[in-house]
Amino acid sequence: MKEFEETTAFLGQWGSYQKIVFFLMCCTAIPNGLALFSLVFLNDIPKHHCLIPEVNLTKEWHAAVIPIEVLNGKQELSRCSRYRLDVVLNLSAQGLNPGVDVNLTDLDQESCVDGWNYSKEIYQSTLVSEFNMVCKDQWKQPFTFSVFFIGVLFGSFISGLLSDRFGRKPVLFATMAIHNIFTFATILSPSWTVLCILIFIASSGNIARYFAGFVLGCEILNGKVRVLYSSLGISFGYSIGYMLLPLFAYFLRDWKSLQVGLALPVLFYIPMWWMITESPRWLLSQGRVEEAEAILKNAARKNKVHAPNVMTPLTKEQYNIFDLIKTRNIRNTTFLLFLLWTSICTGYTGLSITTSQLHTNPYLSCFLSALAEVPAYISSWLALQYISRRLAIVCILAVAGSSLYLIQLVPEGFSGVTIALEMLGKYAVTTGLALVFAYTAEIYPTALRNTGTGVCATVSRIGSILSPFLLTFCKYINKSCSLYFILWTLAFVSLFTTFLMPETFKKPLPQTVEEMSKREQ
Repeated sequence: MKEFEETTAFLGQWGSYQKIVFFLMCCTAIPNGLALFSLVFLNDIPKHHCLIPEVNLTKEWHAAVIPIEVLNGKQELSRCSRYRLDVVLNLSAQGLNPGVDVNLTDLDQESCVDGWNYSKEIYQSTLVSEFNMVCKDQWKQPFTFSVFFIGVLFGSFISGLLSDRFGRKPVLFATMAIHNIFTFATILSPSWTVLCILIFIASSGNIARYFAGFVLGCEILNGKVRVLYSSLGISFGYSIGYMLLPLFAYFLRDWKSLQVGLALPVLFYIPMWWMITESPRWLLSQGRVEEAEAILKNAARKNKVHAPNVMTPLTKEQYNIFDLIKTRNIRNTTFLLFLLWTSICTGYTGLSITTSQLHTNPYLSCFLSALAEVPAYISSWLALQYISRRLAIVCILAVAGSSLYLIQLVPEGFSGVTIALEMLGKYAVTTGLALVFAYTAEIYPTALRNTGTGVCATVSRIGSILSPFLLTFCKYINKSCSLYFILWTLAFVSLFTTFLMPETFKKPLPQTVEEMSKREQ
């Protein structure tokens, strides 16, 4: 069987056809960057305290009805309790003054039975203020994050299965539509439960779109252009969206307006249906030779080269998810990839959330967190160009693990050092994520490529799902080092297991499971 790269060598690597594909596929990643960490703003917790209804209270009692609590060494208004309003009303009516005639510590307290008053200093509204995810219901706030990443897990899984079955292009645009429709639908949510269901579906479509687009571009492009696309191109498109997110959030401070603003740009992608082609590599693997020939001949016309009259067909092969564990070599590689993906994605999610909250200005923090990804993607591109895959991943895991370990040794009061190490860790795990995407696509054969990438990403989302709860737990016990210890451990365990992985540097993409098995022997 003739290799696909040899079959399509007449096209060259960087003609008009490849340039169009490269640009359009990079653009499809921008909405993913807008959406993936949108909950940092949508689901943020504004300052709040018990709502005091319009009652006849003196100015002094109105100012004193909310107890003062010490939180993290600072005095703040209680978020979840107030002095009993009936008692305060009685004392106010008697003309007694708080702290002078009445010892406030002797008064009974009650929960926020009339609701909460949310600060609008930063946001006009968030999901938290809309559905009162505070106090006894505060668990709903990190759980909403987790529901989002459960959707990411589900979308990662179905993307591979669907696109390997029905094609890359139909799944790309179908999931784009699903994400857009259900993002709009969230603004109509009558309850938190319905909101979570809609967020789950929308996030599933968002990540499924990214995987379908990633694999489609990798299969159309060849050689160094494919490396450029998989490591820098699509990742840079994503980072543009990520950097635009705080800009959208800054001008759209109501959560419903922000949701609409994040969904609208997807409408500009509708004309791309007629501009993006299906993967000829996938069509040939499915035995649909005539369709592949038509696409390649059209590409030849755009590149102004002559296409051969007869294309060499690839053998039609059908695989399923169980082929990922078909032989011992493939099974070992798959499980090692599971560990590698889980370690890197857990670190990426955890550090993306924490670095977006480093500054009192959340918009600036999020922008800086996104900006840290740009040198990371450039580094991954250079590494994929000149360094073996295993060596590149080992080095970046060493940087990530070292920075996460050193954070735990920084004394209190050296916040600048902590921030620098966190940003270094974010840079390292982002580089690692770009590397592992490209690496996984190079390991699996064509008929299993999207399924393999999707299943690896699915397993890795377990860490993403747990990250919000872990961050909340660390915040309230004031021991954030526990998070870094977990991430540091995962990084160094993955570092040593990477030596057991196959090398794919400067090797053609495998077309069949047999070719993959031979490579790993």
